[in-house]
Amino acid sequence: MSRVQRAILSVTDKSGLVDFARQLSGLGVELVSTGGTAKLLRDSGIAVQDVSDLTGFPEMLDGRVKTLHPKVHGGILHRRDDAGHRAAVAEHGIPAIDMVVVNLYAFEKTAAKPGVHFEELIENIDIGGPSMIRSAAKNFQDVAVVTSPGDYAAIADEMARAGGELSKETKWRLAQKAFATTAAYDSAIASTLERVGEKFELSPPAGFPATLRLSFHKQMDLRYGENPHQKAAMYADDSAAGVAHAKQVQGKELSYNNIVDLQAAWDLAHEFEGPFCGIIKHTNPCGAATGKTLAEAYVRALECDPVSAFGGVIGVNRPIDAAAASEMAKLFLEVIAAPSFDAAAKQVFASKKNLRLVEVPPGRQDWVLKNISGGLLVQDADLLQLKESDLKVMTKRAPTAEEHRALLFAWKICKHVKSNAILYARDGQTVGVGAGQMSRVDSCKIGAMKAQLPLKGTVAASDAFFPFPDGVEEIAKAGATAIIQPGGSVRDQEVIEAADRLGLAMIFTGVRHFRH
Repeated sequence: MSRVQRAILSVTDKSGLVDFARQLSGLGVELVSTGGTAKLLRDSGIAVQDVSDLTGFPEMLDGRVKTLHPKVHGGILHRRDDAGHRAAVAEHGIPAIDMVVVNLYAFEKTAAKPGVHFEELIENIDIGGPSMIRSAAKNFQDVAVVTSPGDYAAIADEMARAGGELSKETKWRLAQKAFATTAAYDSAIASTLERVGEKFELSPPAGFPATLRLSFHKQMDLRYGENPHQKAAMYADDSAAGVAHAKQVQGKELSYNNIVDLQAAWDLAHEFEGPFCGIIKHTNPCGAATGKTLAEAYVRALECDPVSAFGGVIGVNRPIDAAAASEMAKLFLEVIAAPSFDAAAKQVFASKKNLRLVEVPPGRQDWVLKNISGGLLVQDADLLQLKESDLKVMTKRAPTAEEHRALLFAWKICKHVKSNAILYARDGQTVGVGAGQMSRVDSCKIGAMKAQLPLKGTVAASDAFFPFPDGVEEIAKAGATAIIQPGGSVRDQEVIEAADRLGLAMIFTGVRHFRH
C-alpha cells in the first residue's frame, strides 16, 4: 500500500463533497479540482489547485476540454512499480494522482426533462469524467477511484486509520463499482439516443428497443430461492420505485417466495381506489375485498378462504392503523405490505417478532421480463383498465345494478389469478377462487368447492373465453347469476345460449387476462 498524496475531484453531485475534501486535506492530501467543484471547495475554505495550473493549459471549449491532458491521465495511469513508467512521468514533469473523485453529468435526469432539446442532451454527455474513471479503475493497484458520495465516509475512515493509505482490496472494490458506473452511464446514453429521430428530436419510446440494456444493483442476497437448494438475490433499478425499494420495518428477512408473493399482493391492491385488502398464497388471491375501512376489508377478504389465508401475504392500498392491525394480528401471516404503518399498528404487531412488515413506495412495473434459455421475453405489464364502452351484454337478460358492480369487482381480481382462472364474488368480496387448472371447467368446479360463503346470488369472472358451454353450466349449478368473460370462442353462440337457458346475465369484455 502507499499513501494517497494527491487527489483530483470533479463532481456533478456535490453532496457530502466538502466534508470529504476537508478530511482528505486534513490527512495531507493535495487537492486538484475543476470548475464549479474547485469554486465550491475554495469558497468553503479548503485549499485546492485548479486543474489548469496542474496541466499548464486552460480549460477550453466551454469546459469540454479540461482534464483530457497527459498531465492528468499520465498522473493517473502510470504504474508505480514500473521503472520505465516512473522515468517517463519524471521526464515530462507529471505528478502522480493517487485518487480520482468523480461523478458524472446527470444525463438521465436531463433526458427525463419534458421537451428536452437534442443539443442539451448532447452537452450532458460526459467525456472527461468517464475517461478519468476508467483510467483510475484500470490502474486500481495504484489509484483509488471514488464514484459515489455514499463511499466517502468509509474511505475517509480507512485512510484515517491507516495513515492515509487504502488497501488493495478497497481499491479493487472501488474499481469494480467504477466500471459498473461507466457501463450504466453509456447504456443510458445509448438507450436514450435510440429514441432520437431524423429531425434530432427525442421521441417517447415507441415499441421495444432494438437492444435491451438492463442495469440493476444487488440489494441483498437471499437465504435461498424458491427452494433451499437454489441460490438467490434481489436486484433493484435505482431509477425506479416499487417493491425492490421497499423498507422492511419488522420481522425476519424476506425470502425469495415472500418477495414474489409481496409483488402479487401489491399489484392486486392497487387495482382499487377505496380501502382494499388482498390475501395472496403462492401468487394467487385466496381472498380479496373492499370495505368502508381497512379493517373491514381485511375481515371480508379473510372470510373467503380462512384456511388458505394461513401463512399468506397481505397487500393493502392504505396505511395500516391499529384497528386493521388488531384484526390481522389474530392470524399467522408471513408478510404485510402497505404504504405505511402508523405507530399504533406497529405497537400491535410488535409481539409478532417474525411477521415481516414492509412499507412499499409507490411504483409499478411497465414491463414484465421472463427468462428463457438463451434470452428473455419482454412484454408490457397488464395494466389495461376496462371502460363502460368495452362491456357488451350478450344475453337476453342484462345484469342488475348490483350484479354489474360485482362483475366489475370480480373482473379486477380475476386478472390476478393464474390461468385458467374462475372467480366467484359478490359486490366487493371474493367468494371462491379456481386457479391454475388445465381445464376451465375444472376451475369452475374448484372455485365453487373452495367457497366458504354462500354461492347463491354470486357472479363469476373468467380470465379467458369459455370453449364449451359446460363451464357456464357449472357456474349456474353453483348458484351464480351473472358472468363476465372476454368472449372470442368459436362456440360463443352456444355459450350465450346456455346462459340464456339458465337465466344468467353475461357480459363480454373483449379483453383476455391470461396469467402464466
